[in-house]
Amino acid sequence: MSEPLLRALNRMRGLILDPDVLVKAVASGRQKGEEPPPWRRVELRYVDLKAGRHLQVTKYDATQAFTSNHSISSDSDDARAAVDELIDLAFGHWNVSTTTEDHALRVTKRLEAVVATTPPAAPREVTRGHDQPKARLLPEDDPVFVELGISDGDGRLKPSRQAKYRQVEEFLRLLDASVTEALVKGHLRRPTAEEPLRIVDLGCGNGYLTFAAQRYLTSVRGLPVVVTGVDVKEQSRDHNSAVAARLGMSAEFVAGTISDAELAERPEVVLALHACDTATDDALARAVEWEVPLVLAAPCCHHDIAAQLRKTPTPSPYAMLTRHGILRERLADTLTDALRASLMRLQGYRVDVVQFVESQHTPRNTMLRAVRTGGPVKGGAVRKEYDDLVTTWGLEPRLGELLGA
Repeated sequence: MSEPLLRALNRMRGLILDPDVLVKAVASGRQKGEEPPPWRRVELRYVDLKAGRHLQVTKYDATQAFTSNHSISSDSDDARAAVDELIDLAFGHWNVSTTTEDHALRVTKRLEAVVATTPPAAPREVTRGHDQPKARLLPEDDPVFVELGISDGDGRLKPSRQAKYRQVEEFLRLLDASVTEALVKGHLRRPTAEEPLRIVDLGCGNGYLTFAAQRYLTSVRGLPVVVTGVDVKEQSRDHNSAVAARLGMSAEFVAGTISDAELAERPEVVLALHACDTATDDALARAVEWEVPLVLAAPCCHHDIAAQLRKTPTPSPYAMLTRHGILRERLADTLTDALRASLMRLQGYRVDVVQFVESQHTPRNTMLRAVRTGGPVKGGAVRKEYDDLVTTWGLEPRLGELLGA
């Protein structure tokens, strides 16, 4: 149920300003129609310094982090002022973890708040160390990383594989948060040993993320899960099947195209990470065909729309956006993912476009997170926005063709 935004934010503020109960608070995203925050993400927690306990605030922009510490002494308003400044920004999501509960606040399109409160999966002990190492969802010495060559035989991360390790970590954080929210809100059913959660990774390649997802959700989260990887190369199927066997892991692999791959059972979560060009469209179309409740897609290589922009006259007054090749390519990236998000909304999905860590293979770092909340939308503002955009630019998006739009 929704509630007034100010009331919900004040409740989160009270939890954040309580150093005895707060474990961590995270603000991210943006509110629809409001000025976006200057930071893509902000994290808050308490740390013990020589000068006493302080509220530590870490703000992230597109490339780096900025950390500041704020006094919580009774004669100082420093911490309260820092929190109030952040509360006033138009963040779309607040996740506040305390010693006893997790609170997930989401701002709706009507600028109201929906708050989901759940108990933690396990008892928590709060640590206040200033130089506390970042908690890893899967440690460097996990057998998955050793088997895949990200870590060496002694479980130490290889210097040349640090980018891949960061990519896997960031993916797991997004997957963890998305699965948790979908379970809490009833978009995903609660899996059981008899009926495990079925996840398919379309275009899985060497299976880095496939294996990491299965390992984390089963070993750390304790969720019954069966993961299936699909790749057009039979070599990938054979290699990944052998890795799964050596790890004793419940993962299956299928050789075939994204469009034609046959699965024994309909999946409930679809992953498509860095599927090249229109392969991402094929993956989103399969997800719609299967009526999948949760989709995580990180697109790559937006060649299709870029080629159309080169061939189609640029509408007035946007000629400067396509005159230079690098700007045209960036515009193609934005248009492609905006159209994909719009088409998924028309199919009954709530879509968030979030930042995903860069991989070592591509500078693209955008992820489309789609949750199925209803049936297809036949008209309305979303349909008009889509029609106006493709008509203005003279585009024929591949996903639109696949969905009959």
